[in-house]
Amino acid sequence: MGWNRHDGSFLELTLRSMVRRLPHLLGTTVRLAHQADPRALRVVAAAESGRGIAQAVGLVAVNQVLAHLLDGGTTADRLTAALPAIAVVALAAMAGALLRSASTAGTGRLEPKVERVATEAYLERVARVELAAVEDHEFHKLLDSASWGASAARRLIKYCTSVVNAMISLVAAAGVLAALHPVLLPLLALMTLPSAWSSLTIARRRYRSFHSWVQHARAGQLLGRILIDTQAAPEVRVHGVAPFLLRHYRAMSEAGEREQTRLARLAARTGLLAACGTGLAAAATYGALGMLLWTGTMALSAAGTAVIGIRSGAASLDSLVLQVNYLYEESLFVGDLERLCTEADRRLIPTGGRDLPEKVAKIRFTDVTFSYPGNDSGPALKGVDVTIPAGKTIALVGTNGSGKSTLARLLCGLYVPDSGTVHWDDVDATEADRAQIFDRIAVVNQDFYRWPFTARVNVGIGRTSTPAGDEQLEAAARYAGADDVITELPHGWGTLLARGYRGGHQISGGQWQRLGIARARLRDAQILVVDEPTSALDAAAEQQVFDRIRDLAAEGQTVILITHRLHSVRHADEIYVLQHGQVAEHGTFDELMDPVTGTGAFRDMYLLQSNAYQPCPGEDQAWQDSGRPPL
Repeated sequence: MGWNRHDGSFLELTLRSMVRRLPHLLGTTVRLAHQADPRALRVVAAAESGRGIAQAVGLVAVNQVLAHLLDGGTTADRLTAALPAIAVVALAAMAGALLRSASTAGTGRLEPKVERVATEAYLERVARVELAAVEDHEFHKLLDSASWGASAARRLIKYCTSVVNAMISLVAAAGVLAALHPVLLPLLALMTLPSAWSSLTIARRRYRSFHSWVQHARAGQLLGRILIDTQAAPEVRVHGVAPFLLRHYRAMSEAGEREQTRLARLAARTGLLAACGTGLAAAATYGALGMLLWTGTMALSAAGTAVIGIRSGAASLDSLVLQVNYLYEESLFVGDLERLCTEADRRLIPTGGRDLPEKVAKIRFTDVTFSYPGNDSGPALKGVDVTIPAGKTIALVGTNGSGKSTLARLLCGLYVPDSGTVHWDDVDATEADRAQIFDRIAVVNQDFYRWPFTARVNVGIGRTSTPAGDEQLEAAARYAGADDVITELPHGWGTLLARGYRGGHQISGGQWQRLGIARARLRDAQILVVDEPTSALDAAAEQQVFDRIRDLAAEGQTVILITHRLHSVRHADEIYVLQHGQVAEHGTFDELMDPVTGTGAFRDMYLLQSNAYQPCPGEDQAWQDSGRPPL
């Protein structure tokens, strides 16, 4: 899974590597933010810079306030002298609050926009890559990891803002301390290190625990989801599975609770050690301040300001260490997203190319060989020769894995042959404008996609370039026998076909298949590829669909019929029998069934299927006696 692609990377970031990588991390975030919303980026940058300035001004003003309050004279005189500095402190605090609000608003604008821009960046590319890339294991693994990059890009904005704020606050505090006395800067680091070590140690310990226990936690959540899953609900009740699931859920939850208790004890121990270190560092710091006061090197007001500055700087440095670690981890997933975009650009379906003839007379496969990426079992097609005349019905039959669907995908332009050619008349498909090939083809697959939209969209999505009117939709539905399906839906064409959403409705597999056929009919392409189009239909509906397919061929549409039901190919103009990726024989139904002209490959399969419907010996008389017709 993508989330564990960079397992352990958080643990590898040392303080030195953090400083070295910080500019690159900030640059990546700024580039994404600028691409999403330059104006919001400028607002956040200005607000964070202003906050740092306001903090520095506030510290200097505090020093002035303390100087006046600790000066000689009456209390009234000292307060009167301190009033301008107090006003500056108040104004600095007010400005800081306003700037924090502006930064929060700007960050709130940036985060969703950055996620959208990052998501669109890879979705737009992945939707246009070759199908072979999507099915490539390595590409899909990168895609899985990159899909986390979009949400990581959003979190980058938050962490980057926190890092910038911590850096500016640290610089402001350090600048004021350096102005008060140079020795205060080492004291700042001395006060900070124990707390930073504690925060980083606890965070890394929890990070290790998360990756060690994430599968355990996901499994526990899965058990909980199964208990409320609608598909599992009948068996949960009939088989009495609930106590079993609850028992394991409780056991897994208790194990997770023990791990959290362990982490809490370790965190308490680490925090105690860090508190002791901080206490010693504080004693050393205040001792040094006391010496500076004792020797008269530093005024009492400056010492008070130094205490405030050290505490503020220590908190900023502590935050900076943690936020940079988080920023680094998220940037790795954003890097995966960038690598995916680069790889997708390399594997995009080419745009442009030679124009196809307006009316193609025939499509010829000549010595075509094709292998799926990463498949070591051999080519899916080997030296295939197939001719598809326009306006004819061509049937592709064979056992599972014989290469029928692969051949159809090459025809559709979804794959490019490893060797051999696919010609549309005299235009080689590898040189043709692929968009024109897609435009000429409509597909009805056995496992066609069931869009989680309304019935109208499910049919109309077959031709998104020109939205279909009601008459066209209804004509396509009548053709596919889906008009009754639409009539029975609670809201007709406007019924949402996505169970689980408000107003969603569920229909059967056969009803879905009719909508899929209507979708292909609405597309009205020159070539119709139907792959097991009736697998979920009853016998009457199946016969109706095959009758419609024959009508299409009579109207001049080219039909590629892929099916295991060999009785349905009797009227095909040409039948190609594929075995092990090769054409075993081809011809008309009569030619293939003829013991003289056929090789027997098709005839054997056909007889095997037809014999299954023949009555057993003596069964005819039994049916006659019962008054029922035989199968």
